[in-house]
Amino acid sequence: MSLVIGAFTMGLILALLSLGTLISFRMIRFTDITVDGSIVLGAAVTAILLVNGWSPWLAALLSTLAGAAAGATTAILHTRFKIQQILAGILVMTALYSINLRIMGRSNIPLLDVASISHAPEVLLQRFCGADARLNFFGWQVPAGDMAIFIASLVIVSGCGIVLRWFLLTHFGTALRAAGNNPQMVRAQGINNNSMVVFSLALANGLVALSGSLLAQYQGFADVQMGIGMMVWGLASIIIGEALVGRTSLGLSIVGVILGTILFRLLIAIALRWGLNPNDLKLVTALFVFAALVAPSGFSNLGRRLKRGGRHA
Repeated sequence: MSLVIGAFTMGLILALLSLGTLISFRMIRFTDITVDGSIVLGAAVTAILLVNGWSPWLAALLSTLAGAAAGATTAILHTRFKIQQILAGILVMTALYSINLRIMGRSNIPLLDVASISHAPEVLLQRFCGADARLNFFGWQVPAGDMAIFIASLVIVSGCGIVLRWFLLTHFGTALRAAGNNPQMVRAQGINNNSMVVFSLALANGLVALSGSLLAQYQGFADVQMGIGMMVWGLASIIIGEALVGRTSLGLSIVGVILGTILFRLLIAIALRWGLNPNDLKLVTALFVFAALVAPSGFSNLGRRLKRGGRHA
């Protein structure tokens, strides 16, 4: 059962990364590679604050603000200095590698003996169920510590999803989405499209950095290499989510991204349990994204050929 709870918890944490990717990749059509650096930035800021005795909640908040600053920098490089989207993301991501090393002072910081966001829920569960209690979760016995971090992640991700849906349905959020779908129309309405891009990338990378903060607290360490391939992970989760629920409404898109991230993490956890070499994890993820991107057009072409064959028969 630890495998399932761990996969669900990791999926919830990385769902924030996927939501950030949803904003940049789907809503404003911005190929943002800053993600690979901003998730490490969130983890680095959280790690250095926790080892210096700061509150885990305050550390998560400051990490979110740091990620938002990184995303805004990428957007300014693109909108103000006319640097291409991918190149602007690469520049900020490259700079963040050195910045993250400067923040942490070394390549890895362990967080085994510091408080995390799961501390308060764990204390509460132990108070009601006993110090060594194991909770019943759909018939399985789960340690209180594992259940605490799961509950904390569920509350945070659910809250972020609800607030994000509410925001994107406001006038400002509608203008933000329109800036990605039809920039000319947005400018014709007197809205500064560049400002929308800056705000969108700041919001997206703020969510990504929050994911990095929670990930560092859950794993018990922050590492400068932990962000490699995270943008691909977010894209894979979006694709799975769209296959599960479609894109008929904004709320379903957000729910689909969260469910897709959890399912993807669960599949990866099962593959690792069945003997997948961890060194091949990024390769398998890339192949999966490739297949998911190519499969829809492949099935569409196959359907058209079958229809033509039926008419000629």
